[in-house]
Amino acid sequence: MKLNEIADNPGAKHTKKRVGRGIGSGLGKTAGRGGKGQTARKGGAKAGFEGGQMPIYRRLPKRGFNKPNQVDYNEVNLSRVQAAVDAKKLDASAPVTSAALVAAGVISAPLGGVRLLGKGEIKSKLNFEVYHATAGAVAAVEKAGGSVKMLKPVEKAPEAK
Repeated sequence: MKLNEIADNPGAKHTKKRVGRGIGSGLGKTAGRGGKGQTARKGGAKAGFEGGQMPIYRRLPKRGFNKPNQVDYNEVNLSRVQAAVDAKKLDASAPVTSAALVAAGVISAPLGGVRLLGKGEIKSKLNFEVYHATAGAVAAVEKAGGSVKMLKPVEKAPEAK
């Protein structure tokens, strides 16, 4: 291979449009911006401004409610926990907490706590310490000989006005 034989892959380089170079180029005079007015100018219109018409974000009604002190939980299925036990990443004798699940790679980062969901089956006798568990998950864990301890979520203090 020689330096003069090196070339880009086809389509790797995109040639820039040269605007305002005369009427014959097809992009002369207004340079592809159309006629006069606000949109022909640099900067254009303000985002969301509809020329005096009531903007869509004001025409549509507000929906729902965003809880200010909402807590995000890590949702973990029983099948995922059993896979970690089978792979010997999770110790079956120690209690299964959010820290143990992070160490095993079941969850990437502990959020507000762990919610145990009942998808899949569990064969190992495990003792869970979680903030929430579905009825099906609790039944499956107890059927396998384990237990589920519900932790009390840490309540945030109301903000002073």
